[in-house]
Amino acid sequence: MGYEPCTHASPTTVSNIPLLYVAGAALSSKHWIAMLVVLLLAAAVGVCVPIALRVQSEASLEERLEIATRVLREVPLVDGHNDLPWNIRKFLHNRLRDFRFSDDLRQVSPWSQSAWSHTDLPRLRAGRVGAQFWAAYVPCEAQFRDAVQLTLEQIDVIRRLTDKYKPSLTLCTSVADIKTTHADGHVCSLIGVEGGHSLASSLPVLRTLYSVGVRYLTLTSTCNTPWADCSLVDNPGAKAQHHGLTAFGKNVVKEMNRLGMLVDLSHVSVRTMKDALAVSTAPVIFSHSSARALCNSSRNVPDHVLKLVALNRGLVMVNFYSQFLTCRDVSTVEDAAAHINHIRKVAGVESVGLGAGYDGINFTPQGLEDVSSYPALFAHLIGTGLWDVEDLKKLAGLNFLRVMEEAERVRDAMLNEGIPPYEDDAPRQQINNCTSPHLF
Repeated sequence: MGYEPCTHASPTTVSNIPLLYVAGAALSSKHWIAMLVVLLLAAAVGVCVPIALRVQSEASLEERLEIATRVLREVPLVDGHNDLPWNIRKFLHNRLRDFRFSDDLRQVSPWSQSAWSHTDLPRLRAGRVGAQFWAAYVPCEAQFRDAVQLTLEQIDVIRRLTDKYKPSLTLCTSVADIKTTHADGHVCSLIGVEGGHSLASSLPVLRTLYSVGVRYLTLTSTCNTPWADCSLVDNPGAKAQHHGLTAFGKNVVKEMNRLGMLVDLSHVSVRTMKDALAVSTAPVIFSHSSARALCNSSRNVPDHVLKLVALNRGLVMVNFYSQFLTCRDVSTVEDAAAHINHIRKVAGVESVGLGAGYDGINFTPQGLEDVSSYPALFAHLIGTGLWDVEDLKKLAGLNFLRVMEEAERVRDAMLNEGIPPYEDDAPRQQINNCTSPHLF
């Protein structure tokens, strides 16, 4: 990627320089003294000091947290999914005048009483989150009714929240935006729509969502759409409705490629995953899913699909919901790390990222209780001895930036080829929307 924003060490401290954490610590004392002199001189003149390429797993927790913090200063941590906007609707009816996002919400009612609340601006900063995808989610009960309107209202609350706390929150719609905002020390607000039912089977609605800032669409939520099966059809005793994507569903994926909108496969059935991977010419994402081999939930990704994701150069952003980590209500940071390591083993280090699902889950891992916990996760991964700094940067955000950049490249190529917008309509017999009669 070539994305290496530098953090300058303060001339009055060397606490940001991970001097004694590098592997190969058996250097002679003379070599250490020489290295210390070089680093102190570099710090004194404001020269950027790179993080060592590999850290010692035996380092203390404090040392590992220092490395984790340094990594997250150098690259943006991109989290693929946060359900705060739906909680704002539930608790405050989207009235932001009553929302104290710059306060510690653990001290503010009703957030302090909710097991579903994990996010506020101070904790985003403590967690070194650089870019947060907020979910514009509406329940499946809205399908065929007012899903489009409700989705637009959720996009509106995301944009208003971002404007209210600008520049601490900054709306981002591109890789360039994310890089610039992170370099400025602020948090990107990105918008994802969770559930294809929000389209009302309309490609013009899809294009409109992109125009107001949506950068991924989850093809289904917890219900089938008229053109795609959700993950529930993979549960024992359930039956598929479409056996993956319909012809119109495949055109939804193609139009997303043309727009540069990321195809999100969390929540979809395995057949839908495979169909989307076969159709998409851009990398896909799973914005908040984990590994099915470790927890046999239909919301997780099986190994044979992980291998297809690697071929697609896509990304699985690991979810922290205990039920998806251990298939129980109890989990730990070790369990989250196990899913990260498993996806890395099967799909490769370039196909794993983070999508915790905070504010949409009520059972979080011990040690990863809220959005402030990311440095602790990275410190734990350092302690396993399996991760060097460059790999940690990929997990944090470089993998996502690469995926989004490739989606933008596909968009630009399709534009240069003169490929027009897809204008196909879903078959009328598949649509049950409450609609106006045909007027022409």
